[in-house]
Amino acid sequence: MSKVKVAINGYGTIGKRVADAVSQQDDMEIIGISKTRPNYEAWVAVDRGYAIYAPAEKIDAMNKGGITVAGSVEDMVGSAEIVVDCTPGGIGEKNKALYEKAGIKAIWQGGEEHELAGCSFNASSNYEEALGRDFVRVVSCNTTGLCRVISPLDREFGVKKVRATLMRRAADPGDIKKGPINAIVPNPIKLPSHHGPDVKTVMPHIDIVSIAVKLPTTLMHLHALNAELDKDCSAEDVKDLFAKQPRIRFVGQGISSTAEIMELGKDMRRPRGDMWENCIWDESITIYEGELYFFQGIHQESDVIPENIDAIRAMMELESDGARSIAKTNKAMGI
Repeated sequence: MSKVKVAINGYGTIGKRVADAVSQQDDMEIIGISKTRPNYEAWVAVDRGYAIYAPAEKIDAMNKGGITVAGSVEDMVGSAEIVVDCTPGGIGEKNKALYEKAGIKAIWQGGEEHELAGCSFNASSNYEEALGRDFVRVVSCNTTGLCRVISPLDREFGVKKVRATLMRRAADPGDIKKGPINAIVPNPIKLPSHHGPDVKTVMPHIDIVSIAVKLPTTLMHLHALNAELDKDCSAEDVKDLFAKQPRIRFVGQGISSTAEIMELGKDMRRPRGDMWENCIWDESITIYEGELYFFQGIHQESDVIPENIDAIRAMMELESDGARSIAKTNKAMGI
């Protein structure tokens, strides 16, 4: 079977991880990645053996910086069957015309609006909706983390309402340009936050309200969730349910912080120390006065990566069953 030819437009925090994950699959391959500057990430791409493309106006600067460019972004797109757009939020929208002109399928990330693709995706929640589609948006790290727990809860017990408090990292570890240094920032001040409505782009029937604050940390997001369920259940019932989910990991063994979760990822020899799964403190899972409460950590740099792989597989109709795609992706990535 020939492999699906995948292009990665944008090789930053998400793009470089998606490229590596695609390279681990036996039914898809990277035909190129795009960069706009000859920085260290471009040299990482060279070391990985990826063909490097650039916007036409940036090619000379890339070549002068020592990076041999295979061609323009248009050339890369023209050689692909599907492109994963990992450009900064707002930029991807401008690329849609390029993809339409080339007649290829495209995936965007959660920084873009739902309307751009018309399908917002989470593998465990609505895989079938993406089958054969030309355009799909993989929802953000926080929305991915919320969908992964809300979806099985809704299937098993029914969800009346979810209240989610998100304590967000201020910036990624490698980002020196932004983020509060000594402050806690309501984000946004006008409530609710966008995360609840974003969940509804995947599961429109879910009643969810979310609020968020930014904290002076770069490691992970932390969610405090409260849910009202249709069916009575115990904390043990919820633990049993979550234990069966392929992208949920219980954290214990003395782990009491996001810092220790990230240290665990390094100790496990994960690439870049990534934690692709929702990291739930199983001890926090509590039923109090008939309502469910728990904490989970979400690694913002990596939890959407396996979802991008499953989105490729659904859109290219390499696998019709979401559970089988998830299992295949997880096995290849070592989840």
